[in-house]
Amino acid sequence: MEEHIRNPHPYLSGNFAPIKRTRFLTACAHTGTIPTELAGGQYVRNGGNPVTNEDMGRDAHWFDGDGMLTGVLFRRTGEKGNQIQPEFVNQYILTDVFLNAKENRNLRRPLLPSIATLVSASFFTVILVVMRTIALVVLSRLPGSRRAVKKISVANTAVVYHDGRSLATCESGPPMRFQLPGLETVGWYNGRKAENEHSDDTRAGFGGEGPIGFMKEWTTGHPRVDPVTKEFISMHAVFITPYVYYSIVPPSEKVLGQGVPARPRFDVPVPGVKSPKMMHDFGVSAHHTIILDLPLSLNPMNSITGTPVVSYDPTARSRFGVFPRYNPEKIQWFETNPCVIFHTANSWETTTPAPATETCVHLLACRLTSASMVYSAGALAPPTPKPVPPEYVEEEQCRLYYYNFPLVADGSETAPTVRSQWALSAIPFEFPTLSSSHAMKAARFIYGCSTGSSSYYSAALGKASKIDYLAKIDATTLIARGTAHPPQAIKGCVDTRKLDEVMQSPDPDDPIKLFPMPEGWYAQEPRFVAREQAESEDDGWLLTYVFDESQLNADGACGDETASELWIIDARNMKDVVTRVKLPQRVPYGLHGAWFSEGDIAGQKAFENVRRVAHKDELDVSSPLSKIRDSLERLIG
Repeated sequence: MEEHIRNPHPYLSGNFAPIKRTRFLTACAHTGTIPTELAGGQYVRNGGNPVTNEDMGRDAHWFDGDGMLTGVLFRRTGEKGNQIQPEFVNQYILTDVFLNAKENRNLRRPLLPSIATLVSASFFTVILVVMRTIALVVLSRLPGSRRAVKKISVANTAVVYHDGRSLATCESGPPMRFQLPGLETVGWYNGRKAENEHSDDTRAGFGGEGPIGFMKEWTTGHPRVDPVTKEFISMHAVFITPYVYYSIVPPSEKVLGQGVPARPRFDVPVPGVKSPKMMHDFGVSAHHTIILDLPLSLNPMNSITGTPVVSYDPTARSRFGVFPRYNPEKIQWFETNPCVIFHTANSWETTTPAPATETCVHLLACRLTSASMVYSAGALAPPTPKPVPPEYVEEEQCRLYYYNFPLVADGSETAPTVRSQWALSAIPFEFPTLSSSHAMKAARFIYGCSTGSSSYYSAALGKASKIDYLAKIDATTLIARGTAHPPQAIKGCVDTRKLDEVMQSPDPDDPIKLFPMPEGWYAQEPRFVAREQAESEDDGWLLTYVFDESQLNADGACGDETASELWIIDARNMKDVVTRVKLPQRVPYGLHGAWFSEGDIAGQKAFENVRRVAHKDELDVSSPLSKIRDSLERLIG
């Protein structure tokens, strides 16, 4: 059995529980017809899977854990390459933290403190766990260590492809390059090159040089790659002023017809942020960037005042900073009611013709009315909320929201104000995706996850939120309706129907379509893949890992025989499962994935080596320092 001890923590049990087996590419059976456009490509999803998992009573959070990549390659077979054989693969991302902990019996808990600890523990507890981490990092530099921990990222959040490199991301470090299709770890990527790539370029990249360089290389979990210019766009949230930096990395080869600056811009300060914030995502349109300065802080100094390191203030304002892509110094700030946004769906701009020329930047984002998801994803009870002004009071929700930010002209004395801000639909909505070729412009369709079993992604204590609906929202239609007949600002909603009402709709042109999971089955974040000769924006498929929880035993635990599937769903009608790929093992409920085309895989840059786990015979365990290190590590592990 995978779980020898019954563990009631909802995010360490059932199909949230970590798995212990990794596989190289393994052929899978399937039913249905695999779309020909998938031939040669690969779907890969990231997520936390703690390798150090002996202390079952420890704090744990869904966002914790060592990064693990799980993929399905659609390999071309047959003499003419016109047949498709799906192959499953999963591998740990070999970060410094993972390599240090692998087969290290001294560590009973993960090296890094849990997010659950940071949002709930006392000042003294936080100090203790931080001191433990610092001590283990220092000890990792001594002889006998499996790996010196130079970067603390677990790279467990998302994956993205840029300039011949597939990259795993996380806010606590730079991106980590991995190789398709085997998912081997190549090394840290600094914006100029990756570790284990042959290059004579010794210039600094993300972070630059100096004492705070390690902080400035912390790259958001959701960097963006422009589908037209191929630029890699990211921001870096840090603990000291100016609190946010910004980087743009162009492709190594100039994109035909695009006036992209040839040199990368690293760590450009973004003015106007007044304190450290948890910035998981941001918005990028074809010509503008949107920074989310929300009242969700991530500040170690909070502990001094008795406030958790991660803390939400429902009495503060939310601020959206909009600036031209290459000019963050021209940022304009828009203020509105407090909220939490972990994921943006899309951004674009419109310009009215002269003489009344006006540029508006538009944003679609998954807006939460509280930080309860931060707590529920760690099986924690949210703190008693502060009293808030009546105009701030909203029902608990997570919905797809539309914002319209009209920019003021240079030199204008008019303060920027949000023109439109309301929900498109009343259904719960998170983990958005869209056609990648339509990103950063006015895309019509946004896909994502919804749930009927646990409203608004704010699960009750001891119960994990699970995805039992996939949703498709016609944003263009609903924005037009809202513009013609504006709902109440902030608290309003264009389409007020609940899930069951949408499911009962007979309208084939309904702007909201739902794919309900069969009873007892649950999905993960979907990824849209377009048909090669698409007739419409939604002409394609959704790929998602799914799991049948009837496989769980009486204790709610998974056995070695439990397995997941990859479903390929018709994204137009949101009804047909065109393919079911039977995987050789289960895929724990995880975070974000991406589709890598056959061209992406073929176009990867060369490298010389990959990271690997050190063999015990390679470790220096005989020196006095090694024995001291081993004893101290065992003491505090």
